[in-house]
Amino acid sequence: MLCFYTLSSCSNNDDDGGVNNNSEQLAQVENTVESGTWRITNFIDSGENETSDFAGYNFSFNSDGSLVATNGTDTLTGTWSVTDDSSSSDDDIDFNIFFPVLDTNDFEDLNDDWDIISYTSTKIVLIDISGGNGGTDNLTFEKN
Repeated sequence: MLCFYTLSSCSNNDDDGGVNNNSEQLAQVENTVESGTWRITNFIDSGENETSDFAGYNFSFNSDGSLVATNGTDTLTGTWSVTDDSSSSDDDIDFNIFFPVLDTNDFEDLNDDWDIISYTSTKIVLIDISGGNGGTDNLTFEKN
């Protein structure tokens, strides 16, 4: 029996014939989000629904690592990446977002190394459990 630390589950079925390797999934997530523009359809910050803070914004995840959010009037540019978090016991994939803004800016709430819960060609669901206060943040992007 092989134990995979992803999602802390064990499997009797070794589909890929080797040790758990997230590189293919990393590439799939990157290719998915680099295609088209996205909007935030759910953002729960420590129990508070703050989705409306990002209403009207379209997000472009560019292949050069830049992340552009625009609502037609205001444009913010940050960075994004997808990384293999092999340092954690979960061995999960992190979806990293960073906007260089003040702490008082709504976009600062998006700055984190989010865990990917699920993704499809039109939707990516992320979660972060805060180490400080134990609050859970949820973030969902859907393709326009």
